Amino acid sequence: MLISIVIPVYNSEDTIDKLVEKLVTILNDLNVQIVLINDDSSDNSHSVCLNLYSRYSSIVTYVNLSKNFGEHNAVMAGLNHANGDYVVIIDDDFQNPPEEVIKLVNEASENGYDIVYSYYKRKKHSWYRNMVSMFNNWIADFMLDKPKGLYLSSFKCLSRFVVQEIIKYRGPFPYIDGLALRCSRNIGKIEVRHSERKAGKSGYTLKKMLRLWLNMLLNFSIIPLRIASLLGLFFSLLGVILSIVVVIEKLFLIPNIPLGWPSMAIAILIFSGVQLLILGFIGEYLGHLYLSSNQTPQFIIREVHQDKNKK
Repeated sequence: MLISIVIPVYNSEDTIDKLVEKLVTILNDLNVQIVLINDDSSDNSHSVCLNLYSRYSSIVTYVNLSKNFGEHNAVMAGLNHANGDYVVIIDDDFQNPPEEVIKLVNEASENGYDIVYSYYKRKKHSWYRNMVSMFNNWIADFMLDKPKGLYLSSFKCLSRFVVQEIIKYRGPFPYIDGLALRCSRNIGKIEVRHSERKAGKSGYTLKKMLRLWLNMLLNFSIIPLRIASLLGLFFSLLGVILSIVVVIEKLFLIPNIPLGWPSMAIAILIFSGVQLLILGFIGEYLGHLYLSSNQTPQFIIREVHQDKNKK
């Protein structure tokens, strides 16, 4: 059984060398492929990855992207070069201990799972990262019909079947969990340790997290459009009811009731706000469709270093 380990690399010159060495040592008795994808790091990660390939050319596949495409696009590039019967996706910052990789693979192979997610008793992220992560999982419950209680961790194991289905997606806005969940509901989960970040700081800024959330929201669900339709229906009915109330008050209850501009201004603000919100949703969907039809690339590979026997 071949196990592929996909590692998106971004500004991790201080950790990626140690991570690969530890993986090679721990998994020495297994048939392993390690796929490194450099997402246009601004530090010395490229040279470090080249050095790792030269030392472990029979194990390491190195993919260097032409520019920064984002973590999920980089992972897609890695999945396209992963040949394993099971593929484990792991971050480059040592927060997921390499020793836990085999636990995910064993859980998947022994129970026949298509996907195995890791979860943590205690996460070592910053408080705002944890809050955004919780919010993202709550939205996924609603938007992606995610199984209740399942934590969408970036540290996960995918079967060959799921990987082959995921890489069929050619759009420019991949969301790995959304693609995986639409392939299978044969999902397991296992508790693993979560460690402190060894070096540097997370590349996931609040802006990038928001972009990821919008990607999930707009590319893998039409629920926002349904919500927009329901909002339009609700406010239309509310307008009709309020009109009837005003007419009844004027004719039968309070004939001298003053008709001022505040109520009109409030109504205009509410209805125009709702209209702009709905137009915004529609605009985002149309924008994503335009970029997809315009063949915006999911990723562009500058160079690949791979043992010919691994192709």
